[in-house]
Amino acid sequence: MATFLEALASGPLVVDGAMGSQLFERGVLYNACLEELNLSRPELIRKVHEDYVRAGANVIETNTFGANAMRLDKHGLSSKVAVLNEAGVRIAREAAGAKAFVVGAIGPSGYFLGEASSDDLTKVRTALIEQARALAGSGVDAILVETFRQTNELRIAIESAVAAAGGKIPVIGSASVDEHNRMADGTTSAEIARLMKEWGASVVGVNCCDGPMNVLEAVQPMIETKLPVWAVPNAGLPRRVDDRLLYVSTAEYFGVYARRMYKLGVKVVGGCCGTTPEHVKRIAAAARMVGSSDAKSSPPDSDVVNARGSDTFQAWSADPPPEALAGAAKVAPFADRSSLASKIARKKFVVSVEVNPPVGLDLQKSIAAAKMLKRGGVDVVNIADGARAQARMGNLAMAVRVQEQGVETILHVCGRDRNLLATLAHLLAAHELGVKNLVVITGDPPKMGDFPDASAVYDLDSIGILKLAARLNHGIDPGGKPLGAGTRFVLATGAEPAALNYERELARLWQKKEAGAEIVMTQPVYDPSVLEKFLKDVEPIGLPVLVGLLPLASYRNAEFLHNEVPGMQVPDSVRERMRKAGSGPDARKEGVAIAREMLSAVRHRVAGAYVMPPFERFELALEVIDGFTERDDAPEVASPSAIGTKA
Repeated sequence: MATFLEALASGPLVVDGAMGSQLFERGVLYNACLEELNLSRPELIRKVHEDYVRAGANVIETNTFGANAMRLDKHGLSSKVAVLNEAGVRIAREAAGAKAFVVGAIGPSGYFLGEASSDDLTKVRTALIEQARALAGSGVDAILVETFRQTNELRIAIESAVAAAGGKIPVIGSASVDEHNRMADGTTSAEIARLMKEWGASVVGVNCCDGPMNVLEAVQPMIETKLPVWAVPNAGLPRRVDDRLLYVSTAEYFGVYARRMYKLGVKVVGGCCGTTPEHVKRIAAAARMVGSSDAKSSPPDSDVVNARGSDTFQAWSADPPPEALAGAAKVAPFADRSSLASKIARKKFVVSVEVNPPVGLDLQKSIAAAKMLKRGGVDVVNIADGARAQARMGNLAMAVRVQEQGVETILHVCGRDRNLLATLAHLLAAHELGVKNLVVITGDPPKMGDFPDASAVYDLDSIGILKLAARLNHGIDPGGKPLGAGTRFVLATGAEPAALNYERELARLWQKKEAGAEIVMTQPVYDPSVLEKFLKDVEPIGLPVLVGLLPLASYRNAEFLHNEVPGMQVPDSVRERMRKAGSGPDARKEGVAIAREMLSAVRHRVAGAYVMPPFERFELALEVIDGFTERDDAPEVASPSAIGTKA
């Protein structure tokens, strides 16, 4: 019988797909310890494994990703490291039979390691080597170290696994890089592959890392190590819907990229978060196309985030309306609260452009961009709040610095990172510092970002935050206490014209208006029919709409947005235009032209534009809006009925 490495040498292998999202689909609660199910519900874990084997997987990962003492301690199970890992291997082996290899999965410790002390490193090493020994002693065909974002922790994990393996079984090192193919400390995918080889890994690669397109790009330089390469992407970027994370990359799309990866020379392809047996079936088909492996046999023919949202900590939402409470202040007229509100109230076409905080400490580039945009006719700079769950400077600090330069801002406020008290403090601080325009959103889950193990709070979703801010405008805190005066926030909210659950999106938009929303800012739209339907359907809601525009930068950019980003639909005709344009200046010119066409089509039906320049190419935003901006004394552009505006 061939060993794992011998099978790799003879042909491509197919890894299974996600375990967590499959378990959640089958009724497991989001806060359960998934590894404990190896003991309490082994039949459920076995069924997931068996489904992947039937789909064509000939490599099965054990359900032991978080079975180290540090993670298990959160569930009071730190004493059960050995028994949980042994059970995970036994279940996987039963499901795999003679059809698939079993690799023992080791994930991060859950203990963030940036600048770590020797004590920190020792603590993590102790936990990971304990798990590695348990897996190695249980008869796995290889040990998989996966989803590590911190370079120093990845080294500890690989060295621990190599020591535990004792040269008898191989170790697979799998990093998780960002969209720029870098680890959290900036190490590139090429360099991390070289380091993993140096630390003793026999197979190198990446997993998670958004969708197939980014993973393909990340593993290309890893081929240079001359080691077998492992590529296991997510099913695109997740989208939070109610209690679930939904992933949008289709099985067909996965099959296309699996073929590309195998042809590139990648030896092992599988699926990470959000993938299903259907995705694995497509990967297996791609493997057969490029050459079947003599492995065990030939292949046969969403995580959940804290969903307390608008229920927990929001009993006050059922109170009488804030204006009816004792001590309530009179809300300042919409037009008087900010320059942006004044322009919208006077039916002036407004433009907002997104400029986000830096990863490090230097704000100069962002401030220079904001000033340049204002000179180009932009009304307000839009500043995200940890978009894609990336670790960046707080957007309130940047907003204050930008406004010191005479540029108005609109601040994103999301519910991911702050509980009720912290959100209240954040809003009061923003008002005191002169930041009055807010875009209220629920926020991307940490799973997407630099620190996937960070806790998601979500005490308040977007509707809850809107209710909170609206009460503050009435001078009332969440407990019903008067503040002595009201804040002067202008409250915007987001909407997805191409939402997967369109009816739910419209229903929530009504709820957001009732909660206090006064402006709608949409996600980017590329299909005129989708935008037309959305604008018609939201007219009864009576809120001014700023249409979202993200000029495409290349054909690759268009394919990525269409296939891997929730809420994005790029029509075939638009993708074909970008395919012909390719990349570089011609592609950017075409992307701007497409955005301008979208804006022209609805210019007199919307209150303004919300431009998201790709890759911080702010000059493209100015090209998109050229000719659409107007002087403050220009004539009015649309009546309230024409744009659905209700000031």
